[in-house]
Amino acid sequence: MIKKSSIKFIIIGAVMVVLILGYYYYISNIRKKPSSGDDAVNISAAAELTMRNLENNYPPTPKEVVKFYSDINVMLYSGEYTDEEFVGLAEQMRYLFDDELAANTPYEQYMTNLKTEIAAYREKGLRVTSYATLSATDVFYFSENGFKWARTNVAYTLRQGKDIGLSKETFVLRKDPEGHWKIYGWAVTDDEDDNGGGDETA
Repeated sequence: MIKKSSIKFIIIGAVMVVLILGYYYYISNIRKKPSSGDDAVNISAAAELTMRNLENNYPPTPKEVVKFYSDINVMLYSGEYTDEEFVGLAEQMRYLFDDELAANTPYEQYMTNLKTEIAAYREKGLRVTSYATLSATDVFYFSENGFKWARTNVAYTLRQGKDIGLSKETFVLRKDPEGHWKIYGWAVTDDEDDNGGGDETA
């Protein structure tokens, strides 16, 4: 006859075995569970540009403003994006504009002009694939009409099939009342000295 103490010992042992097996089952499932990185949503390069909060994280220098503008420019003329992302990219670019520049082209006209120009580039098989900016020490600062201004240069690499060319542009920026450097305008330049050297960004 089995004593009660032996039965109690067997029951406790069985419970312990169940608990141990349950623990290892739990641990094994945790290890197999996908990490947060596996569950993360893939964000497109275009979306990353549109997600930057310029109200709280505006580029601090003229060079950084022009670099962010150029990142968007390369994406618009050579990247892949949805219609919604196009609107976001265009609005980010417009946010970098000085108030006077933005006022010269109403929003709807600006969007239409940009779409038309991009379509014309793509129809010709023309892409803006990269750009090169000068170093921060090469930005020219000056004061005029009570405003602080900056001038800097960018060289854009253009590709059409196997042909490669450069479009060299001079940007003029004006500091607004909040201390942000805004793009006042730009023009194509052929001055070889203005774009020599620099940091190239794909």
